[in-house]
Amino acid sequence: MRAQGSDWWKQAVVYQVYPRSFRDTDGDGLGDIRGIVSKIGYLDELGVDALWLSPFYPSNLADGGYDVIDYRAVDPRLGTLADFDDLVAAAHARGMKVIVDIVPNHTSDHHPWFQEALAQGPGSPARDRYLFRPGRGEHGELPPNGWRSVFGGSAWERVDDGSWYLHLFAREQPDLNWRHPEVRADFERTLRFWSDRGVDGFRVDVAHALAKDLDSRPLDELDQDPVQGSGSPDNPLWDRPEVHEIYRAWRRVFNEYEPPRFAVAEAWVAPEHQRYYASPDELGQVFNFQFAKAGWFADEFRRAIADGLAAAADSGSTSTWVLSNHDVPRHATRYGLPQVRSRVYHQIANDWLLRDGSTYYEDRAHGTRRARAAVLMELALPGSVYIYQGEELGLFEVADIPWDMLEDPQARRTLHGDAIKGRDGCRVPLPWEAADAPAPAAWSASFGDGATGSFGFSAPLAPAGDGSADGVPARAAAAPHLPQPLWFAGFAADAEAADPSSMLALYRRAIAARAELLTATGDTSLSWMPASELGPEPDQVVGFERPAADGRALACVANFGARPVPLPAGEVVLASVDPVDGALPQDACAWVLR
Repeated sequence: MRAQGSDWWKQAVVYQVYPRSFRDTDGDGLGDIRGIVSKIGYLDELGVDALWLSPFYPSNLADGGYDVIDYRAVDPRLGTLADFDDLVAAAHARGMKVIVDIVPNHTSDHHPWFQEALAQGPGSPARDRYLFRPGRGEHGELPPNGWRSVFGGSAWERVDDGSWYLHLFAREQPDLNWRHPEVRADFERTLRFWSDRGVDGFRVDVAHALAKDLDSRPLDELDQDPVQGSGSPDNPLWDRPEVHEIYRAWRRVFNEYEPPRFAVAEAWVAPEHQRYYASPDELGQVFNFQFAKAGWFADEFRRAIADGLAAAADSGSTSTWVLSNHDVPRHATRYGLPQVRSRVYHQIANDWLLRDGSTYYEDRAHGTRRARAAVLMELALPGSVYIYQGEELGLFEVADIPWDMLEDPQARRTLHGDAIKGRDGCRVPLPWEAADAPAPAAWSASFGDGATGSFGFSAPLAPAGDGSADGVPARAAAAPHLPQPLWFAGFAADAEAADPSSMLALYRRAIAARAELLTATGDTSLSWMPASELGPEPDQVVGFERPAADGRALACVANFGARPVPLPAGEVVLASVDPVDGALPQDACAWVLR
């Protein structure tokens, strides 16, 4: 049974769709809205409560769609507003909600507002919607200060008349001035526009950066990059107290609807500040990224769970649990690489990616085993679970995409500095059909070139002409926008759907069991199991218990240690691997009703 009622989102399973890589129905190599509609049955069978769509708006794709030209339209390459309406109707007909991404920190440099700002020049009202400042140096040839973009290089870009504008991300993404009333009013119109079309909620990109203070102190005294998550009210860029005025206004818009719309914040803030964003007076939820940051260590997951529950209780909301998304290396790969504690999260995975996956050994058997255990642990937790497309297939990161085929601005901006390969390895188009394999490309035996197939990602084009002649074969579709590795054949959705032992089968069983046993109670409490029940090495085990719908308790036990853990007496409902003589082996998780 899917989550219903006005608080449906509090324990929902949400499936993140990266539209350009989900499915392509017009053969141009880009996924589209109709591609999502074509797989609505697949998502229905998976059992998710809601779909979250990453940006599908008109964009120059300087940052995978997060450089938005028009917030109230669909990119023509991805479809039309009518297609979007069909998607909402198809999802709602199956009891699924729809969440869309909102990108309020910055626009595209092709947005009409920014083009107007360039045309009107310094001091014009149009420029005040953005953050333009004069440069330093005798002729203003130096940026206003030394701040660096998150994507590398200076956070300032100079325009032809000599002024500089702030961009915390790519230079094609100028930051908006959220002190400007037109900016605030326009985004409230956008929230109403999509809510009126049936959208149930919003994911807010870079939610902690909207309010900025560039005027209290001279910019040339602020050369040091402000730290995200510092928690300081003096931080000029991140997590400023004024941002909450914006979200309280948004809450008034959300409450105009029945049921009220909700939002989840992407906010990299100090744990004690999460409660503000997740407050019922503001957005409702905030992402708990500690879960995704954790290495394969029991203590890191215990801490992430405890911190997430504490932050949710502090805000009066529920927590969120994330293993992968469009911004981090896929967790099956992270868990298959050497597990080294590091101050910088995902450091091993990013170093491995930088060298095209040639440095450390990616043990895919270990990665798969641990990913199976991780999803059972995640789905047993109270709160909302966010699943990233392809993780239900057990996909690994594609590490060896040639550098000249990368799309991520992180790779382009940092190639000659503090290099990072970027996020394209988790954004490769999905494999739907194992038999529709592409031919190996001339430049690599590892990838297909799309000439004869794309694992069902792209539908073949209609025959040239009017298509009326019998026996005329369809033309081949364009190659997918990112190359698919040939090993994707082993992870295609049709093959996994036919295999009861596959990752897809495990996800389907676990999501269904979660709805039947846990979320049906409405109870979001959790109690930690005592060390005496966790075997000979309790510090290597994550064990907790929750009330189950039939009056019993459901115990979740995840074993990170080398020694088997005796399972508590009761009915084993699910296990990532079969227990042996009543004990759970290493890198495994089980649910036990008792």
